[in-house]
Amino acid sequence: MYKFKTKPYAHQLAAFNSSWKAPYHALFMEMGTGKTKVIIDSLGALFEKKEVTHALIVAPKGVFDNWVQGEIPLHLPERIKRLVVRWQPNFTKKYEEQLLDVAVPDRREPDTLNILVMNIEALSTKKGTTAASRFLEINSANMMVVDESTTIKNRRALRTKTVLRCAKLAKYRRILTGSPITKSPMDLFTQCGFLSSQALGCNSFYVFQNRYAVLKRRMMGAKSFNEVVGFQRLDELTVKLDAFSTRVLKEDCLDLPSKVYVQRRVELTPEQAKLYNQMNEYALAQLDDGKLATTVNILTQIMRLHQITCGHFQPDDNAPIEPIKNNRLPELLNICEELQGKAIIWATWTHDITQIAQALRDRFGNEAVATYHGATPQDERQVIVSRFQDPADPLRFFVGQPSTGGYGITLTAANTVIYYSNSYNLEHRLQSEDRAHRIGQTKSVTYIDLISPKTVDGKILTALRSKINIAATVLGEDVLDWLV
Repeated sequence: MYKFKTKPYAHQLAAFNSSWKAPYHALFMEMGTGKTKVIIDSLGALFEKKEVTHALIVAPKGVFDNWVQGEIPLHLPERIKRLVVRWQPNFTKKYEEQLLDVAVPDRREPDTLNILVMNIEALSTKKGTTAASRFLEINSANMMVVDESTTIKNRRALRTKTVLRCAKLAKYRRILTGSPITKSPMDLFTQCGFLSSQALGCNSFYVFQNRYAVLKRRMMGAKSFNEVVGFQRLDELTVKLDAFSTRVLKEDCLDLPSKVYVQRRVELTPEQAKLYNQMNEYALAQLDDGKLATTVNILTQIMRLHQITCGHFQPDDNAPIEPIKNNRLPELLNICEELQGKAIIWATWTHDITQIAQALRDRFGNEAVATYHGATPQDERQVIVSRFQDPADPLRFFVGQPSTGGYGITLTAANTVIYYSNSYNLEHRLQSEDRAHRIGQTKSVTYIDLISPKTVDGKILTALRSKINIAATVLGEDVLDWLV
């Protein structure tokens, strides 16, 4: 019987018992339910049964460091000797030696679990692809794990093709995600294909599509194509998934505290209102002229309007950012003055994160604030998380970008989450909400959205709260709903 280092919750134990011996398995466990622990415990159990000596863990850029510095040390028992190497693209002599130590049989320590943790982006490069495939090829007693497996839902993406090739070299295969379907059931094909080419009983995407999608023939000029207009046989698909997956929802397994949603109104300054109206009129004129014909163009105009509500404006992608006098930042500072304890602040644009962080440092001191976005060095990210989670550390405000900090990290030291601005990506909103609302949280979590009335602010929030993909709602007649 496997002896756990950290005691599993009942749902984690059930997931472990039903999956650890399986050649392939999917953990469709909602954010915050502890799926990473299940994988680490499975890996430990297989190692002690001498079934696995090597593991390749592939995760999004903002998550993979958490495996190395957070999850593996937390859950893997000390009795299991391990060597964990974090992928880095720049090969120093020292790093190359570490990589050889973890991969090459003649160099590795006996009775050691060897783990290589890579970011998914590395598998779009020749160097990363070679390292991953070679690691698995020369160590056949292995497991490959894809964390946040929706990163391989696009069957045409280079990294997806690489991951699927690597899967053929893996003895045990696992995928982890809270929501395997982000747009349609078609998202499942490559994720499940990583586990087994026959997991869904379809040997090609077109067979899968023809069985589970409703197709309608369309014409575009002289060419015709199939358009997906609906889905069918989903009960059958669910039965197939159930044969090799574990589904866990928070509401079914955890006595987590509640979520509370609050809106704080922030009126536009006269300067903002003037620029917002001008930009809105410009977008409507473009629409009348037929120049907003694509989703990209429409979303760009909405983004410009959204920027104005946040207190800055960038006329085009190459132009400098122009600050605008606004009430949003002062309102944020007022909220932070009211708070007790720690808080997470999410903002879409790096410019805003910089402004917020500086204002908070001026008010609360340098040690009270840390930023977490795409430019934050990898070796600093886990340090920031660890500091934030430490109740004795003076770090009070985690100011982050949902696209970077919204995945894979635990921020339960906060029970207040403030959205200075929202991403248009529904997954970013859901993921970022659950950094605080997950295992380890003991208090009710309050989510505060800063909203400027009669602007795109409210429309964006309404769409996200209704779990609507914004990009899919701004075409046709719906465009006017966003711009007026």
